[in-house]
Amino acid sequence: MSTTITSATDLIQAAELAAKKANAANTAAATASSATDDNGDALSSLTSNYNQFLSLLTAQLSHQDPTSPMQTDSFTSELAQFAGVEQQIKTNTNLTQLLSLNQDTAVSQSTSLVGRQAVVASTQIPLQNGTGELQLNPIAAGSTAIAITNSAGAVVRTQSLDVTAQTTDWKWDGKDDSGTALANGTYDVAVVAADGSAVPFNVIGTITGVTKNASNGVNVQMGGTTVDMSKVMSLLGTATASSGTQATS
Repeated sequence: MSTTITSATDLIQAAELAAKKANAANTAAATASSATDDNGDALSSLTSNYNQFLSLLTAQLSHQDPTSPMQTDSFTSELAQFAGVEQQIKTNTNLTQLLSLNQDTAVSQSTSLVGRQAVVASTQIPLQNGTGELQLNPIAAGSTAIAITNSAGAVVRTQSLDVTAQTTDWKWDGKDDSGTALANGTYDVAVVAADGSAVPFNVIGTITGVTKNASNGVNVQMGGTTVDMSKVMSLLGTATASSGTQATS
């Protein structure tokens, strides 16, 4: 059973804690996604094993005992394994090329999104041109608190507000709690209700680029923030002429 947070200070502290947890989770996810792609390593290892297999088979044939030569069935079995490894290497190579071509096509088709405002399911809010925006989706009306942290996990902005049980936009002026304008980039955000539960929300930002990702998919960039295309919930308005197109393959 949840306990209602009646103090504005306690509500802010709860939001700060949630924002720090979001920062830790996002940092861990970013570290994992930047790791070397295992698919390329696996293919390289398979090729190496293939060459070793060929060397071992040749050595085995060259040094077999003339008085007790290798049985035909054993020789046939090893040749079948040899052919299977070769076919697997070719299949993996072709599949990698096909996935890369599909990514190129998806990136090319997605460049039309550059300049569009996107509603994205993320706990990272992009600060672009000194502005950030959330689309709150509270389950019930009541007091809430918003907390934002920088990349180091330090809380830079907090705010209390009352929301209705309908979708509500909240705009951030890009300043910290002392009124200092912060640099554009990616910040972590959390919204907490008076009962201690997380308030559902999406972030709103302008798409500035489209890139491949290591999972054979496509990422969209909103300034310094990068998210998977699958997290784009909807698009708002039309592309702006000054956005510029960035597609990376």
